[in-house]
Amino acid sequence: MGIFVGLLIAIGCMLGGFVAMGGHLIVIWQPWEFVIIGGMAAGTFVIANPMKTVVDSGKATMEAITNKGPKRQDFLSLLGLLHALLREIKTKPRNEVETHFDDPANSEIFKNYPDVTKDQSLVLFICDYCRLILIGGARSHEIEALMEEEIGTHKKYALKPYAAINTVAEALPALGIVAAVLGIVKAMGALDQSPQILGGLIGAALVGTFIGVFASYGVLAPLAIKIKGLREKQCSVYTIVKQSLIAYMNGALPQVAIEHGRKGIAAADRPTIDEVEAATVPGAQAREAA
Repeated sequence: MGIFVGLLIAIGCMLGGFVAMGGHLIVIWQPWEFVIIGGMAAGTFVIANPMKTVVDSGKATMEAITNKGPKRQDFLSLLGLLHALLREIKTKPRNEVETHFDDPANSEIFKNYPDVTKDQSLVLFICDYCRLILIGGARSHEIEALMEEEIGTHKKYALKPYAAINTVAEALPALGIVAAVLGIVKAMGALDQSPQILGGLIGAALVGTFIGVFASYGVLAPLAIKIKGLREKQCSVYTIVKQSLIAYMNGALPQVAIEHGRKGIAAADRPTIDEVEAATVPGAQAREAA
């Protein structure tokens, strides 16, 4: 919704100001200029990026439009899952706990947190490092370094749509100039025409520059920033897992370990310590109701 509101404000003010100065909107409607610029932008985008990035860019754009990022409840569910798993690791034999990580789809613990299990990459990340904790012998700083490397790799690929779209945004002003030059070339062929016709052709050519600059700084660049923020927020769940598991490996109790993870959540989305306790500690819900 925010994207549409922002575009409405930007386009409304731009066109409204143009009309208020005495301009005619029909002059801006130059469909072939749009075709030239849009076609070159799409073509260079496909040339520069593998198909996987092209598809992921479309997915990222839809995520930005729908604001599809982890919410407060998603973070609370993740902390609840981590607490349940760490408590299992602490209190039960290895052979009983391993079943949760070998087949998370049929694990009763994972089934209780569907908001988390819908992200298969995150589930795999949790299971892999919980197995390492169960195996034992690994030092916490070694596991932390391995986690950071994996998180960095995941983030790098998650942000590829941002880089791809931002590159096109940077190129659009130049593509607009290409369209404008083609329009001027056309106008040069009409030098023998009346000033009114020639002026119309030159004005149509300059619309290409306008389209390129506006599409760059008014549409694609803000969209790329929106995608970057959402993808970074989506990647933050891995940092929460890392902080919680490393704290547990360093000797913290499960409830204290997930507090390390909770502190990694942005203040606007961070559940309170009481909310986390109510969602994780047995009997807390009953005490809260009483």
